Formats: sequence, C-alpha cells, structure tokens
Amino acid sequence: MSSAANALRVLAEEFWTWREATQPDCYDDLNRVERPDGWLPNWSPDSVAERSRVLSGFTRRLGSLDLSAEPVPLQVDAELIGSALARVHWELHLLRDWQRNAVFYLDQALLPVYHHLLRPAADGQARVVADLLARVPEIFAQGRLNLAGRAAAPLAEYALRLLDTADEALGAGIGALARSLPTAVAAELDAATTAAQRGLVDYRQWLRAMLPTFTEAFSPGREAFRYFLHHVALLPYSVDQLRELGRREYARATTAELVLYRHGEPAAPPLLADTSEQISRQRADEQDVRGFLRKEGIVNLPDDLRHYRNAPVPAHLEPLTWLGVQHYTAVQAGWDEDALRYIPEPRPDLPYFQLAEARDPRVGIVHEGVHAWQLALSARHVNPVRRRYYDSAANEGVAFHTEEIALTAGLFDDAPASKRFVVNAMRLRALRVGIDLGLALGELTLDEATSQLAELVPMDRRTAWEETAFYASRPGLGLSYLAGKAQVLDLLTAYAQREGAAFSLSAFHDRLWREGNVPLALQRWEVLGSRDHLDEARRLGGD
Repeated sequence: MSSAANALRVLAEEFWTWREATQPDCYDDLNRVERPDGWLPNWSPDSVAERSRVLSGFTRRLGSLDLSAEPVPLQVDAELIGSALARVHWELHLLRDWQRNAVFYLDQALLPVYHHLLRPAADGQARVVADLLARVPEIFAQGRLNLAGRAAAPLAEYALRLLDTADEALGAGIGALARSLPTAVAAELDAATTAAQRGLVDYRQWLRAMLPTFTEAFSPGREAFRYFLHHVALLPYSVDQLRELGRREYARATTAELVLYRHGEPAAPPLLADTSEQISRQRADEQDVRGFLRKEGIVNLPDDLRHYRNAPVPAHLEPLTWLGVQHYTAVQAGWDEDALRYIPEPRPDLPYFQLAEARDPRVGIVHEGVHAWQLALSARHVNPVRRRYYDSAANEGVAFHTEEIALTAGLFDDAPASKRFVVNAMRLRALRVGIDLGLALGELTLDEATSQLAELVPMDRRTAWEETAFYASRPGLGLSYLAGKAQVLDLLTAYAQREGAAFSLSAFHDRLWREGNVPLALQRWEVLGSRDHLDEARRLGGD
C-alpha cells in the first residue's frame, strides 16, 4: 500500500470515529449511526466551533493527498470521504439547522432516546435512556442560545405543532417502560423523565414567545443548495434538469395509472384482520419476494442475509412514533440482526403507506425491505469506507428502482390494487422533486406544498403536511428517490450496451446493491471507466 493510500485509510477511520460522535440525529432511518459508549449530545456554541475546527483539519489532510496515480477504486474512496466532509460543511455552515431550525433541537434531545427504544429490550437500556433524558434540558438550553435572532418562523411553527403534546407523550412512553423495570431503575428513569418534560415545556413556551422575532425565510437558498446537490450528493443534474425529471416521471406514472384502471378503479383488498395476521402475512411475503427476485434473475440475495420483519409497536414506543421512522435497522455492529418495522393495528384511517401495507405487505417489502437488505449487504463490504451512509440518492435510487423492476417483472400481477398503489407511489415521488426544489429555493410555502401533495397524489392531508414539513427541514431528500433511480437506469443501460450478450441483470444488481452506499456518479466511474457524471457534478457545483 502506498503512503498516500495508507494516509487515506487512516483519515477515513479517524473521520468516521469523529462523525459517530458528532453527527446530528434525524427523523430518517438510513443515516442512523452507532454512538460510542457513554455518548451524550452536545450542541453548545463551543462544540459547534470545535466541529468546524476539526472539519477544517480533515479537509486540509484530504486535499494534501495526491492519489492521481492510484487505482480508480482508491480514488473513489477519496471522493467518498470528500462527499462526507462536504456534508458536514453543508450541515454546519450552509444549512445551519443548529441556528435556524427549531425542530433540530427536538431531534437532538429526543431522537437518541427514541433510537434506543426502537431496539429490542437489552440489559442496560433503561440506564442509557435515563442518561439521555437527563441531558434534554441542556440541549434545549443550547437551542435557545443558538436560535435566538436567527430561527426560521415556519420551522418553529412546525416544532410547536410537534411540541404541543410532546411532554405528555414522553411521560406515557417512558412510564410504560418503567412499569417493567425494578423499582430503583424505574425511579431513576422517572426522575430523568420529569426533568426532560420540564425541558420540553420550557422550550415550547420560549418558542411561542420568540416566534414574532423569527425570520419567515426557511430555505437554504440557491447557492447553498447547489453546493449540496453537486458536492454532497454528487448529482450530475442541474435544478432545471431535476425539475424536468420530475415532470416526466409524473406524466409517465400518471399515464401508467390511467391504463391500470382504464376499466374502472380496482377494488381495494380488505384490511388484514389485526397486527398478528399482518405480521404472519408479511413474514411469508418477505420470503416470497426474496424468492421472486432470485427466480426472475433480478438479484441474488444470499440465504444468510438478514430478514426484514414486521413487529407490533411496543407499549412504551407507541406514544413516541411521531419522533422518527418506525424502523429498527440494527446498528453497524449487528447487521446480522433482523430489521424491524413496527406496525399499528390495521384500520381504515392509517396514513398512506401504512394503509397500503395493511392490505398487502409486499408494497412495503419492495422498498423498505430492499433498504434493509441493501444496507446489510453494504455493511459486509470488504472496504470499511463503503459501509457508511453518504447520501440518500444512492440508497433511495436502488430501492425505487427495485420497486419498479419488481412491478415490471410481475410481482403484483395477482393484485391490481397493489399494482396501482406502486404506480401511485411513483407519482408521489415524482411530485416530491418539484416540492423539494420549491421548498429549498424558497419558491413554495409549507401550506402550498402540502396542498400539492394532498390534491395531486392524492393522499391524506396529515401525511401530506408531515411529508412537506419533513422535507422543508431536510432539503435534497425528497428529490433523492427519482434522481437516484434516474442514475441507476442510466448506468444499467450503458452497462448493458457495453456488455452485449454477456450482460447479466442479476450480476449488475448484485454489484449495485453491494455498492449501494456509493453515489452513482462514482459507481459509474468504476463500472464504465467514465468520470462524465462526476465531472458534470463538479462543473455544476462551480469547480
């Protein structure tokens, strides 16, 4: 190994150790990290300044490495670390959630607790949760200090909606957990919960009082967002090209949907009787989908690959599911553990995706199950640099692409309503592109974006508002599904043309899933030997 290659390896190890301790928590599930023992969140002004200082050091070290004579895979690894460093710069200096987004501190205070509660019960869990709860008032105090005079009013209003009953929900959830614990541990947990509830109430009251002083602007702005698109996500598409992608996909999905119910609306299958039946059905369906993907030559999933399972929402988790995606994807140290999706009782008023899964679990398996399998395969990668999350476009692109491939191959031929739902979800993800761009560039308000989703998908307004508010505080995520899928299709087509008769769809997908954390512009460089998408991303980013 050359000295430059070794320096890159050391830099990557040190960066990811640091990142596990400093990465902000988020509602989404793809980018969760395993925290070091004894970790507690810290967003004091001094800790933010220290993050900036360390980032500068890592950036200088990476820039000093000359890897131009190294093999392409090593140069790709360097680009991966560059993308990760660019994300930290985006978070700290451009997006600035720590200064602008009141929801950010709700996430940093309570998501660490929620993530621990998503795990199946383990020894010591309650004491870790108690330590995290005891930290909550301090996180909100840091939030008040950092947000004063800088926060975005629309995001503060979103935070106030979430905070309205947050203290009661926290008490109900932790109270249910405490009932199963020894008296001394339960008392410690109760005291920490009471302190956390006071912190929530104080933060809510402060936000209400300060709301008139906050700015109406909540978007990061065109230049900052351009940095994200082309330096973090490494996308080769301009804003105008992304808009056109969204328009074309929306038209394509709408046409497919009209064809599917040209003879009338397909009858929705009955809801599964209860959680028990849905869990049993999903378990059988998961095996069937895995078998279908192998039999149809789409992707070869190893027999020892972990499973994606449904599970009932535990009593202590049920009041808190509003905090984040209800998935336990397992920590990086335990990717052999089954991934879990906690599900509610089937009922007609469930949100969009949950309602569809309560009728046919396969519609969730071909997307969320794909995430669980792809992440586990990537976590087995021989190269530690490629076991990590970099940007959602690669992961979401793989899942969205697989969803459509399964539909095309006939997985839902026995279920017209499920087939239509998958196509309708394609329409939703196409709409997300324009909404994501509109919010990020300051062209849409939250209410305008909510109305577009609710009316054009259509979907229930509650889910539409939740999606809109989430994407407003997470610019770039909404467009990642389609942008990633477009790159996958481009790569697949070019590779198939090059390979000719030797092309194997399953071999292509086997590699795609294994490298599923790697942005597609970099995969294209490795697979085709072409830097064209990476160079275009750099050009669009102003390099």
